[in-house]
Amino acid sequence: MMTSAEIRNKFLEFFESKGHAIVPSAPIVVKNDPTLLFTNAGMNQFKDYFLGNRKSSHARVADTQKCLRVSGKHNDLEEVGVDTYHHTMFEMLGNWSFGDYFKKEAIAWSWELLTKIYQLPQDRLYVTVFEGDKKENLPKDEEAFEEWKEWIPAERILMGSKKDNFWEMGDSGPCGPCTEIHVDCRDDAERKKTNGKTLVNADHPQVIEIWNNVFIQFNRLKDGSLEPLPAKHVDTGMGFERLVRVIQHKQSNYDTDIFTGTIAAVEKITGKQYTAGNSKQDIAFRVISDHIRAIAFTIADGQLPSNTGAGYVIRRILRRAVRYYYSYLDYKQPLLYQLIPLLATQFENVFPELFQQSEFVNKVVKEEEEAFLRTLEKGLKKIDTAPKNC
Repeated sequence: MMTSAEIRNKFLEFFESKGHAIVPSAPIVVKNDPTLLFTNAGMNQFKDYFLGNRKSSHARVADTQKCLRVSGKHNDLEEVGVDTYHHTMFEMLGNWSFGDYFKKEAIAWSWELLTKIYQLPQDRLYVTVFEGDKKENLPKDEEAFEEWKEWIPAERILMGSKKDNFWEMGDSGPCGPCTEIHVDCRDDAERKKTNGKTLVNADHPQVIEIWNNVFIQFNRLKDGSLEPLPAKHVDTGMGFERLVRVIQHKQSNYDTDIFTGTIAAVEKITGKQYTAGNSKQDIAFRVISDHIRAIAFTIADGQLPSNTGAGYVIRRILRRAVRYYYSYLDYKQPLLYQLIPLLATQFENVFPELFQQSEFVNKVVKEEEEAFLRTLEKGLKKIDTAPKNC
């Protein structure tokens, strides 16, 4: 079975073999875009190329991008740890073309990587293409449909609405149709009962989108109209944690080797056991193993916890993790900082900034934990000494 590191490397090596320059992840902390607190998608660092404000030195690039989605419309914080697939910080694998290749190559390479390199079963894959939209006077994406027919039976090419298969950066700006690749992870008995194509984009936990290829070919004007762009671009995103789960045949992202090392370390520190269930104790393990990544990488990228803005988001994530281990793992002293060396070593070769600053990050996290634990203790003492008849 491939490790998560091997899976990531195979993605980057594959696109390097297709003429892509491998570029580093942008910082998770956004300092030059007033519309974002954090990088929340792989395309953020390339936004100016799509808008035409800057020209890339490479026509083709690929990367793995650190992303954080806990603010604004992408706010899943209270779901993290409760379920098995939401995360605060996650990696997004992506390949990009700035006015170079387009649908034919992007689709062929997606299929080649998934079925030849990762060897996912072809009969478990479905794709969606844009069905068109009469209100917008947008036609069906016939080009993508015809390209997919070269690789997959037509009955597994599904039509998708504007909501699911037309990507837009915002109310105005570059946009275009997209094609999603979905994988059916159910067992054979379930697959015999229900045709997988009826479950695509139906929020089934085992029939999941794995990759989205966006074809940026229009510009949305402020009056709502669309105009063709002078250059056409490819913008793709594949959730790394989800991909690893599929390849490693796991039912939960937290059962992959991305998280199992951290969970084992928490077990050793606390003396508690993780059973992968839905108890508060199990949720606490998932919360901690997720949250420490967001906390550590964000601090390493220059954002300290604080009471305002992006710093407050990080402080909130840290304190949520503290409450979980304090309340449900019965651990009353700083825990998170003890995980920094493990995390830094795990990601040394892909995100070296944490390894290089691990002592500093360790110190910041420990101080934050100590301060909040004191606050928790004081609050509990006040509750214990309050008059019982109040």
